[in-house]
Amino acid sequence: MSAPITPEAASTALEDICARAPVIPVLVIEDARHARPLAEALVAGGLPVLEVTLRSQAALEAIAEMARVPGAVVGAGTLLSPDDARQARDAGARFGVSPGATDRLLAGCEEAGLPLLPGAATASEAMRLAERGYRMQKFFPASIAGGPAALKALGAPLPRIRFCPTGGIGADSARDYLALPNVACVGGSWVAPPGRVAAGDWAGITALARAATSLRD
Repeated sequence: MSAPITPEAASTALEDICARAPVIPVLVIEDARHARPLAEALVAGGLPVLEVTLRSQAALEAIAEMARVPGAVVGAGTLLSPDDARQARDAGARFGVSPGATDRLLAGCEEAGLPLLPGAATASEAMRLAERGYRMQKFFPASIAGGPAALKALGAPLPRIRFCPTGGIGADSARDYLALPNVACVGGSWVAPPGRVAAGDWAGITALARAATSLRD
């Protein structure tokens, strides 16, 4: 049982996590047998922070498997409720990610002791989260919500908030986001294509991960 966490402490934890690599792979895992070798491949390629979305029946088992991989920092994505937060924490998740934020979800993550990267798409949403103490946020859906230009615009009036944009980001656009001073990292699924995962092409995924680590150079 984890001790409760404050929003400020959650943001400090997420700042540390987001500083570990420029890209957080966003993973939908349908078969838990793929979890461990996938995590090993991504960590070997230099991407230790992994987001497993709660969009499949295998997600919680996959989190538990990945959490055993040395060097992996595993989080749970698509958190929508306090129950999601508790189940993710119990499975071994070290952080959570949500597409948006509600008072109930924020309180549930704080009570569960699970650092949360809450989602925001507008200045008002970002300001409300910052007012509560969340200075590290997810910008979602990034490409639809205005992309790098929108984040650059938000950075001027909200310089204390940093973002991890996700949604519609690929290798071709990630560098534009990472060039912004208010972007800590990006989230994306291109480093672990479903076809490569299904085929067990772990060497290919390691190569994609290694290429992603150079996007901020």
